[in-house]
Amino acid sequence: MPTMDDMKAWNGRNLIDRDGDKIGSIGDIYLDAETGRPEWIAVNTGLFGSNVSFVPTAEARTEGDDVRVPYEKSHVKDSPNVDADGALSQDEEARLYRHYGLEYSERSSDTGLAGQDSADPQGVTGEGAEIPGRGTTGRDVSGPETDDAMTRSEEELDVGVRSRETGRVRLRKYIVTEPVETTVQVQREEVRLEREPITDANRDQAMAGGDLTEEEHEVTLRAEEPVVEKNVVPKERVRLDRDTVTEEAQVDEKLRKERIETEGDVARDRG
Repeated sequence: MPTMDDMKAWNGRNLIDRDGDKIGSIGDIYLDAETGRPEWIAVNTGLFGSNVSFVPTAEARTEGDDVRVPYEKSHVKDSPNVDADGALSQDEEARLYRHYGLEYSERSSDTGLAGQDSADPQGVTGEGAEIPGRGTTGRDVSGPETDDAMTRSEEELDVGVRSRETGRVRLRKYIVTEPVETTVQVQREEVRLEREPITDANRDQAMAGGDLTEEEHEVTLRAEEPVVEKNVVPKERVRLDRDTVTEEAQVDEKLRKERIETEGDVARDRG
């Protein structure tokens, strides 16, 4: 069991249940009225810590920055409503003991619960004695007397949903280079040599020069060649959008139920 020195640093830490789920934030540590030993942890639960639940310190253990207790979160939150006023009455402690299934003694003990002397004439003695003023049959042997019946409870499944991030998708634009081949028609000039005989029609032109001379005649040839230009042309718009898909998720859980049975000679149930 942790000592008071161990628990001095617990204030403000997270209290987690046996499965590692957060129950709430630890507030005060309540001491036993007689022994001065740590006995109850007051944990702030509910929205903004508006509720206070009490958990036994007996099996609380430090786990990293948190403090773990061997109870389910729902079990702690369903504990009896007790005012966090700095001290617990005998009746409040008794109800908390029953809730957590801890042994309870009516005599003074390390729990700080005062008991009745068996010699007290107002006490209950003898098996099956009737409690004065209550008219009950039998007596409660598990703890302080309650009433003449047991309350049977059971867990019910309350399934909700929560949103969590499953991944991210982004658009990214980058440039790639692709080879492109195309064909274009081009033209070029070539020289063709033509010979024509001297006739009366061209004789004057043919005899216009000297009789024997040296001459040069030049022709300029031209040819076409491909010329490439690149133009940026928008082709399409791309965006991300989200669709919501509804599907069924299977939930497997175990629920606990209380059963009440009788021992000994009991008449048939009349209900």
